[in-house]
Amino acid sequence: MPIAVGVIETLGFPAVLAAADAMVKSASVTIVYYGIAEGARLIVAVRGQVAEVQTAVTAGIAAGEEVHGGQVITHYIVPNPPENVETILPIHFTSKSEPFRIF
Repeated sequence: MPIAVGVIETLGFPAVLAAADAMVKSASVTIVYYGIAEGARLIVAVRGQVAEVQTAVTAGIAAGEEVHGGQVITHYIVPNPPENVETILPIHFTSKSEPFRIF
Protein backbone atom coordinates (compact mmCIF):
# COMPACT_ATOMS: atom_id res chain seq x y z
CA MET A 1 0.00 0.00 0.00
CA PRO A 2 1.67 3.27 -1.11
CA ILE A 3 2.08 5.98 1.47
CA ALA A 4 2.72 9.66 0.95
CA VAL A 5 4.57 12.43 2.72
CA GLY A 6 3.02 15.84 3.21
CA VAL A 7 4.97 18.90 4.34
CA ILE A 8 3.82 22.32 5.51
CA GLU A 9 6.14 25.26 6.13
CA THR A 10 4.85 28.13 8.27
CA LEU A 11 6.00 31.43 9.65
CA GLY A 12 6.11 31.18 13.44
CA PHE A 13 5.61 28.42 15.98
CA PRO A 14 1.89 28.96 16.71
CA ALA A 15 1.04 28.41 13.04
CA VAL A 16 3.06 25.16 12.77
CA LEU A 17 1.56 23.92 16.04
CA ALA A 18 -1.97 24.60 14.77
CA ALA A 19 -1.16 22.95 11.45
CA ALA A 20 0.32 19.83 13.10
CA ASP A 21 -2.63 19.55 15.48
CA ALA A 22 -5.16 19.86 12.66
CA MET A 23 -3.32 17.34 10.48
CA VAL A 24 -3.29 14.54 13.05
CA LYS A 25 -6.87 15.23 14.13
CA SER A 26 -8.32 15.36 10.62
CA ALA A 27 -6.80 12.22 9.11
CA SER A 28 -4.96 9.00 9.87
CA VAL A 29 -1.42 10.36 9.58
CA THR A 30 1.73 10.29 11.70
CA ILE A 31 4.06 13.22 12.27
CA VAL A 32 7.52 12.07 11.22
CA TYR A 33 9.46 15.33 11.25
CA TYR A 34 9.38 18.79 12.77
CA GLY A 35 12.16 21.32 12.38
CA ILE A 36 13.33 24.85 11.77
CA ALA A 37 13.81 25.85 8.13
CA GLU A 38 15.50 29.21 8.80
CA GLY A 39 14.58 32.32 10.69
CA ALA A 40 11.09 31.94 12.10
CA ARG A 41 10.06 29.41 9.45
CA LEU A 42 9.13 25.95 10.70
CA ILE A 43 8.34 22.67 8.96
CA VAL A 44 6.14 19.73 9.90
CA ALA A 45 5.95 16.53 7.85
CA VAL A 46 3.37 13.73 8.06
CA ARG A 47 3.13 10.25 6.54
CA GLY A 48 0.08 8.17 5.70
CA GLN A 49 -1.99 6.90 2.82
CA VAL A 50 -2.19 9.35 -0.06
CA ALA A 51 -5.83 10.37 0.51
CA GLU A 52 -5.22 10.77 4.25
CA VAL A 53 -2.17 12.98 3.68
CA GLN A 54 -4.13 15.13 1.22
CA THR A 55 -6.89 15.60 3.80
CA ALA A 56 -4.37 16.33 6.55
CA VAL A 57 -2.42 18.91 4.55
CA THR A 58 -5.61 20.72 3.55
CA ALA A 59 -6.68 20.89 7.21
CA GLY A 60 -3.18 21.95 8.30
CA ILE A 61 -3.08 24.80 5.80
CA ALA A 62 -6.45 26.11 6.97
CA ALA A 63 -5.47 25.88 10.64
CA GLY A 64 -2.09 27.52 10.11
CA GLU A 65 -3.68 30.44 8.27
CA GLU A 66 -6.29 30.94 11.03
CA VAL A 67 -3.67 31.65 13.70
CA HIS A 68 -3.30 35.35 14.48
CA GLY A 69 -0.23 36.44 12.53
CA GLY A 70 0.18 32.92 11.18
CA GLN A 71 1.22 32.32 7.62
CA VAL A 72 1.60 29.13 5.63
CA ILE A 73 4.57 29.76 3.38
CA THR A 74 4.45 26.61 1.29
CA HIS A 75 3.25 23.02 1.27
CA TYR A 76 3.83 19.90 -0.79
CA ILE A 77 2.66 16.29 -1.04
CA VAL A 78 4.77 13.48 -2.48
CA PRO A 79 2.81 10.28 -3.14
CA ASN A 80 4.89 7.13 -2.69
CA PRO A 81 8.38 8.70 -2.42
CA PRO A 82 11.20 6.45 -3.68
CA GLU A 83 13.43 4.62 -1.21
CA ASN A 84 16.45 6.85 -1.81
CA VAL A 85 14.42 9.96 -0.93
CA GLU A 86 13.12 8.28 2.24
CA THR A 87 16.62 7.24 3.25
CA ILE A 88 18.28 10.62 2.78
CA LEU A 89 15.58 13.12 3.77
CA PRO A 90 14.12 13.20 7.30
CA ILE A 91 10.72 11.79 6.30
CA HIS A 92 11.01 8.18 7.44
CA PHE A 93 9.51 6.64 10.55
CA THR A 94 11.88 6.77 13.51
CA SER A 95 11.87 5.21 16.95
CA LYS A 96 10.14 8.40 18.17
CA SER A 97 7.36 8.34 15.56
CA GLU A 98 6.87 4.56 15.28
CA PRO A 99 4.64 4.24 18.40
CA PHE A 100 2.19 6.68 16.79
CA ARG A 101 2.14 5.00 13.39
CA ILE A 102 -1.48 4.51 12.40
CA PHE A 103 -1.30 2.18 9.42
